[in-house]
Amino acid sequence: MTSVTRPRAARRALTGGLAAVGLSVAMIMTDGALSPASAATWPSANGSQAVTATISVSGTKDYGMKRLYGSGDLGTDGQSEDQGPILELAAGAVVKNVIIGSPAADGIHCLGSCTLQNVWWEDVGEDAATFLGSSSSNVYTVSGGGAKEASDKVFQFNGAGTLNVSNFAVQNFGKLVRSCGNCSKQYKRTINLNTIEATYKGSALVGINTNYGDSATLKNITIVDDSSKKIVPCQKYIGNNTGAEPTKNGTDADGTYCKYSSSDITYK
Repeated sequence: MTSVTRPRAARRALTGGLAAVGLSVAMIMTDGALSPASAATWPSANGSQAVTATISVSGTKDYGMKRLYGSGDLGTDGQSEDQGPILELAAGAVVKNVIIGSPAADGIHCLGSCTLQNVWWEDVGEDAATFLGSSSSNVYTVSGGGAKEASDKVFQFNGAGTLNVSNFAVQNFGKLVRSCGNCSKQYKRTINLNTIEATYKGSALVGINTNYGDSATLKNITIVDDSSKKIVPCQKYIGNNTGAEPTKNGTDADGTYCKYSSSDITYK
């Protein structure tokens, strides 16, 4: 993980200890000292469950703040693209009140419209969640919760439709949301971020493909501990369907692809 120097196991021990005593991640270790990080209060788990094979979810599932973590074939937390998810949600499924622990494998997959309510990722594996539905009418909703220690992406948007992320905290990450830059099947994707707290280190809040008509709207964004303003609010790319690395295409708010104003982003 290029943006975070602390060894992964040490990070897990530290952040897990904070959660266990109910402390806010407003105080987290940075270069050996406590300093402000995130105002989100990370929850303590109500028990833990090892997951050795992907759990399929339909309808509504409330885990009551149980921690799920990968074991066996899912006991990985690297960047391999062929990992299975901890949870796989059928179209229309709702998952709420769950902590995805470590190892996290490939987190959660949504096969169509889905809702992730008060879901927390303690140490993101390949991705926290991947959205895969092929219909432009799909709506994926992430409401509440947070994610930490994502060496690359938090939310991977491979499918079609609209992704709404609100009241969410993220820290130590690559990108919060990435519209797939080189999937073999590409779509127009709409991304809405509202009431987000992002704590440095991170490279971008959202990455979109202008050539496929993607758009990202940002509102009520708070960026913490980034005095140099290194976190890019909205990174534009020229995507492709060949698997090649996409090229960057600017970062400025433009009212068409990247939709926000300076008043939508507060630095602390």
